[in-house]
Amino acid sequence: MFSHYDRPRIGQLCEKAGLFMRALQHYTELPDIKRVIVNTHAIEPQSLVEFFGTLSKEWALECMKDLLLVNLRGNLQIIVQTAKEYAEQLGVEACIKLFEQFKSYEGLYFFLGSYLSSSEDPDIHFKYIEAAAKTGQIKEVERVTRESNFYDAEKTKNFLMEAKLPDARPLINVCDRFGFVPDLTHYLYSNNMLRYIEGYVQKVNPSNAPLVVGQLLDDECPEDFIKGLILSVRSLLPVEPLVDECEKRNRLRLLTQFLEHLVSEGSQDVHVHNALGKIIIDSNNNPEHFLTTNPYYDSRVVGKYCEKRDPTLAVVAYRRGQCDEELINVTNKNSLFKLQARYVVERMDADLWEKVLVPDNEYRRQLIDQVVSTALPESKSPEQVSAAVKAFMTADLPHELIELLEKIVLQNSAFSGNFNLQNLLILTAIKADASRVMDYINRLDNFDGPAVGEVAVEAQLYEEAFAIFKKFNLNVQAVNVLLDNIQSIERAVEFAFRVEEDAVWSQVAKAQLREGLVSDAIESFIRADDATQFLDVIRASEDADVYHDLVKYLLMVRQKAKEPKVDSELIYAYAKIDRLSEIEEFILMPNVANLQNVGDRLYDEALYEAAKIIFAFISNWARLACTLVKLKQFQGAVDAARKANSSKTWKEVCFACVDAEEFRLAQICGLNIIVQVDDLEEVSDYYQNRGCFNELISLMESGLGLERAHMGIFTELGVLYARYRPEKLMEHIKLFSTDSTSPSLSGLVMNNNIGRS
Repeated sequence: MFSHYDRPRIGQLCEKAGLFMRALQHYTELPDIKRVIVNTHAIEPQSLVEFFGTLSKEWALECMKDLLLVNLRGNLQIIVQTAKEYAEQLGVEACIKLFEQFKSYEGLYFFLGSYLSSSEDPDIHFKYIEAAAKTGQIKEVERVTRESNFYDAEKTKNFLMEAKLPDARPLINVCDRFGFVPDLTHYLYSNNMLRYIEGYVQKVNPSNAPLVVGQLLDDECPEDFIKGLILSVRSLLPVEPLVDECEKRNRLRLLTQFLEHLVSEGSQDVHVHNALGKIIIDSNNNPEHFLTTNPYYDSRVVGKYCEKRDPTLAVVAYRRGQCDEELINVTNKNSLFKLQARYVVERMDADLWEKVLVPDNEYRRQLIDQVVSTALPESKSPEQVSAAVKAFMTADLPHELIELLEKIVLQNSAFSGNFNLQNLLILTAIKADASRVMDYINRLDNFDGPAVGEVAVEAQLYEEAFAIFKKFNLNVQAVNVLLDNIQSIERAVEFAFRVEEDAVWSQVAKAQLREGLVSDAIESFIRADDATQFLDVIRASEDADVYHDLVKYLLMVRQKAKEPKVDSELIYAYAKIDRLSEIEEFILMPNVANLQNVGDRLYDEALYEAAKIIFAFISNWARLACTLVKLKQFQGAVDAARKANSSKTWKEVCFACVDAEEFRLAQICGLNIIVQVDDLEEVSDYYQNRGCFNELISLMESGLGLERAHMGIFTELGVLYARYRPEKLMEHIKLFSTDSTSPSLSGLVMNNNIGRS
């Protein structure tokens, strides 16, 4: 109720009366408070804790320190309670320092235990672990080391090792969680805490067993303990890191029993078999058998392990796993080129072949030597040989390929008679070393003659091509090489006589014909019994004027073909060589000659005797008449003209007779002409131009008596009298002036004279 009184005075009275809590409520000076507060035996603890809440931070800490100085154990609970209650006002660090100042780990343990769950400060977590350990709270230490994520692992590990707690589980938690397994193992082994090692490996974390084993080996732990430890974990233990730990320390054999046990249980773990393989290799216990028969190990891992111990075993491992690059490297490094060659041949892999045959491979020559001398001759697989050959071709190694093929084909190998390889050997030699081709042709028998021969021709190896074609009885191709490439008709003829083959003679004949050797060509065509080129032969024969040979050829052709051209040309050829009797015989035989055209051609070329035979046979009287005129056989010409009975023919014969002064025959023809008014003047002019006036007058006079005499004849005769025989003109006029066929004769004569003048 009261406030206006002397508070210090009342405080003193309360202190003397033993009312310490009332006194504290009245004092306002720190010395007074510190003097009174130590009487904790007479002050209710909760009230005292509440009183601390009324003080400033500095005064509260001073008072708490005095309480601990007076009675550490008696006042610790109050101080812990106060620190918990007012940690934020007082500051956690200040509270910790207070407890540490008095080395009160119990106080620190209780204080931090309430604060730990809300703190992420590593130092607070560590101090709590430290306090718990030093106060014997092992279970709490174990819990915090297992659950907390904020303490400093290294610092905590070192503390726990120094503390040497009777229970190693806290240390196990820290080391397991933060990767200090080797340190843990060393600590436990050094302190003879082997059961904790077993417990850790078997129950806590079997996966870290390899690290434990590695450290135990470093600590020279007896092998029996380590083996027992490994076997106690068995299949839970990761093999690969365990093998690595033992292998790093050259103690791999330690795992023999363990690995064999896993294999007997049916393990196919590659690491198990890798390790077992390494042990077998180190012990030299028939390692090649293991490497070739075991299907589970990793070829690269085991092969790498073998490289420094026995490179040949490395090759076995790499071959089994087709580790191309590794095998090539180890064989190059150790000059195992025979093994490399065998492997590359067996692999039949184009990419691998390309890799070993690249120009910048410094070991290429050694490999090629072994492939040629060993690997391929040993091979019995056509596929392997084919792949090798293809690889050499792809790498553009023709000389090496020849060397390879010679080894396979020319020596007694399984592929000596291989068709494709023989082809390839010759073809490669054609491109790369032509000097060897002829030898190969002579020594080999099972290659593609037609195809290889054509390639040889393209490569201008004509003698070789000829030898190939001749060897395979490809006589036409052979003779073509002689004719088209070697260009020797003489050799071609000689070859044709030797083989006596129609097709060969035919090719020779064509070549002879092209070269203008017509007679020889005809003989060859006849030998070939080839009638297909008759048009060319006819043309060439006419140009060369070799009709005797042409007759022989055409007679052969007629036996094979019924061609109008052939029969016509045969008649013409007979005519050219003046074999008229053969013409007469021929046209009487069945034939398909175009006789009219032949006759015209003979006539045009002045072969009149032959033409006469033709025209007479085909009854072409007009052409016959003309032909007889050319032959001066005028009587026959007149007879033919009579049969032709053509004005044109009559004129031709008539005029020819006039020219030949055969006027009697000319008059016979003329009488058949002048009966045509239109032709009368042409006949008259022809006679007059040649001065045959009397013969013309005689013709006209004879014409007066013809049944078909017409006015023109009378008139033309009158004109002729007037011109050449005037003395007969008047008599003619008088005689015929009244004739019905000659009206106004005098007028016509006058007009005619005027016209002629």
